[in-house]
Amino acid sequence: MTETLAERRARLMGPDVPTFYDDPVHVMRGEGVWLWDVHGRRYLDCYNNVPHVGHGHPKVVEAIARQSARLNTHTRYHHALILDYIERLTATMGHGLSQMILTCTGSEANDVALRMAQAVTGKRGIVATDNTYHGNTVATSQLSTRRPPIGGYPDHVRLVPAPSSLEPLGGSAEAQPQAFADGIARAIAELEAAGHGFSGMMFCPAFANEGLPAVDPDFFDPAAEVIRKAGGLVLADEVQPGFGRLGSHFWGHDRLGVAPDVVTMGKPMGNGYPVAGVAARPEIMAAFRGAFGYFNTFGGNPVACAAGMAVLDVIEDERLMANAVAAGAHALERLEELSHPLIAEARGTGLFLGLELVGADGRPATEAARRVAEEMRARGVLLNRAGRAMNILKIRPPMPFTAEHADIAVNVLGEVLAGLPDDG
Repeated sequence: MTETLAERRARLMGPDVPTFYDDPVHVMRGEGVWLWDVHGRRYLDCYNNVPHVGHGHPKVVEAIARQSARLNTHTRYHHALILDYIERLTATMGHGLSQMILTCTGSEANDVALRMAQAVTGKRGIVATDNTYHGNTVATSQLSTRRPPIGGYPDHVRLVPAPSSLEPLGGSAEAQPQAFADGIARAIAELEAAGHGFSGMMFCPAFANEGLPAVDPDFFDPAAEVIRKAGGLVLADEVQPGFGRLGSHFWGHDRLGVAPDVVTMGKPMGNGYPVAGVAARPEIMAAFRGAFGYFNTFGGNPVACAAGMAVLDVIEDERLMANAVAAGAHALERLEELSHPLIAEARGTGLFLGLELVGADGRPATEAARRVAEEMRARGVLLNRAGRAMNILKIRPPMPFTAEHADIAVNVLGEVLAGLPDDG
């Protein structure tokens, strides 16, 4: 009997290796915002943020190939390209964020950021939201909420209620910013009372895994005040909203008006080549370097830096932030035009959009959202889900995604929703 690909994966990779969709797509190639499977079928990619400037972008591919042929080593040797890249990237930030450590993954970057907060404050206590994801190292997985750590969350971690569009903290959108900050203040008090102290808070400026709740640009102000007053650091995880995805701003923290102490980044940086990083102010970097003997063999290698530089070139040359504004506004308008009893809210900024599905009883329509994602895949459009109950359709396409692509996606989505019963 012929072994299926799923059976072979299980035999060689072990059980429960995550995939998208009940019938996973066996992809063979990609170009721009499109993917093709082994049968030659084309899919519109409305989800993947790794190919930030488009699948297989020729300028990034050429930069990787050229640098690979010339030199690839690590940062125990000098090479100027990493310095050029850091100068160029930190020039987009401000807030005194002028120094960087380059890593290979966002998990590594967030792990370093947590240690930076410890080095600066001399304390271990850390705060995150109760519906988040920041990576899969031991330290970062202790903040993530999809699968709690074995033995439970460690005592130096506190998870605070996350903001919500439909069920705002404090009972209203106006009360939510202060209610969110009050939750952080309580968590800090608990950490201090337990003897851990407070090192900082890590959060995604778009609250992506929380379901992209619609919050005003000044939403985080009361929280930042609480964190600063307690002597903690603001750690902004920009892996998802960064690099112009929101259109209006290159970084999500700037849209919120937050001046972070540390910024982490990952997936979009190399357009598929493993590049990630941590930016910080010089005094924070000095504290970290003094406390930890950190070195990353592949972090900041010349090929990674060449890929990163090429991505920045493409973002500028192809005006992808302006495209995110225009295409994202069109996509959101089209989503808001959809009609179905399960649709509770369409929301988003730039090319980062969500459609929340809720039943007549007010409960999250999780199964309906799952069915929609599966049926969209069956009809050649790839998107996925987010949120505490995984009832929010998440749309996060490569940046060359246009209004025409949005029309294709939303037209199919309308057809799929029309086939759902009113109760999901």
